[in-house]
Amino acid sequence: MLIEFSVQNYLSFKNPVTFTMVASSVRRHAENNVFPVTRKLSLLKSAVIYGANASGKTNLFQAMHFMKDLVRNSSKATQVGEKIDAAPFRLSTETENMPSVFEIIFIRDGIRYRYGFEADHSKIHNEWLFYVPGAKETKLFVREDGVFEIGTHFTEGKGLESKTRDNALFLSVAAQFNGEISKAVLKWFGNFNIISGFGEYGDITTEYMEKGETSAGKIGEFLKVADLGIEAVNIDKAEAGTNIPKSPGIPKTARDVLISKETDIKTLHQKYDRNKKIVGFENFGLKENESKGAQKIFSLAGPILNTLSGSEVLVADEMDAGLHPLITKFIIQLFNSEENNPNNAQLIFNTHTTNVLDRNLFRRDQIWFTEKDRYGSTDLYSLLDYKVKNSASYGKDYILGRYGAIPYIDTDEFRSLISSVGNEGKTDG
Repeated sequence: MLIEFSVQNYLSFKNPVTFTMVASSVRRHAENNVFPVTRKLSLLKSAVIYGANASGKTNLFQAMHFMKDLVRNSSKATQVGEKIDAAPFRLSTETENMPSVFEIIFIRDGIRYRYGFEADHSKIHNEWLFYVPGAKETKLFVREDGVFEIGTHFTEGKGLESKTRDNALFLSVAAQFNGEISKAVLKWFGNFNIISGFGEYGDITTEYMEKGETSAGKIGEFLKVADLGIEAVNIDKAEAGTNIPKSPGIPKTARDVLISKETDIKTLHQKYDRNKKIVGFENFGLKENESKGAQKIFSLAGPILNTLSGSEVLVADEMDAGLHPLITKFIIQLFNSEENNPNNAQLIFNTHTTNVLDRNLFRRDQIWFTEKDRYGSTDLYSLLDYKVKNSASYGKDYILGRYGAIPYIDTDEFRSLISSVGNEGKTDG
């Protein structure tokens, strides 16, 4: 469960910003959109982020991905001597040579953790991990410019200080040496699922289907609900690498890659006679015969169902790209549901579609905005920061600019541009 994520001096975030899934005192949709964690803490099941193009929506998700990727990979031997792929805010002399800062607060197995680090291209400057095993936050470790303070509850980290490279995270090193707490934290990051609406992630759905008939059936039901004309979906195992010989000259890992590349997804459609009666079924190839929209829904089905099946987090950049608004609404309602989301999985996505910017879907604390100032720095804020009438139309008011985070289009400048283009090539007489 994600509680909070903060970032500073990364991409377009010059100043510190914090995105939180902590539910406010707003009462609306409390029965479905919110779940209690403790007597004093309740979290949101979903959140949406709006903003103009290039305002920083995707950058927030890239910051999350950067943190996850570094945590899971920084201690690997292949990273020796490599630079950290840090990306500080470049439009200010104050920050261009300063480290980027990341911090995340989450819950795993009922325990609250707070973890963060500061990094530039060459090294990890600072790193810290705290947890709350009872009523009080306890230090597990703090690392400041190469000096380590190991808490009494983090004995798994003792002796590993000298084994931690400047460009590696201490947490990752401890996990490599089988530390229980550090492994638990890395497992949480493994369930912190971040996908892009413009990327290829259909393999996640394929892997989900390969768990068994039940999982494949769920994918089929998901596609059927989406009204795509698809009755079922399956993996064509007959074409999945059968022509690749089990030869000593082909390593098993290489053979597995070749097989996976040949995996073919088939969709099943009803076939009718001249009297409109069903006479059988026809297999279509997902990539060859289905629309881009159907392929997109297939790609989303695995991450969504996998996230819902456990208490995981799904972050989806441009999730609704290529989707009908009603499909997007359906996905949101899956998460904002006590019945369909009993494990309290969380969905976070960004969009430009105002059809779902609806008080019947979201509370004010679930709606966020990104906006750049005149100096190129992104600010992040929620609709909770505004006084909004109970009868307000969120989508209409957003387009009218009442919450900011919309593009300013200079129509006069555009007219001048069109006029100059139209006059090109004209000569007197």
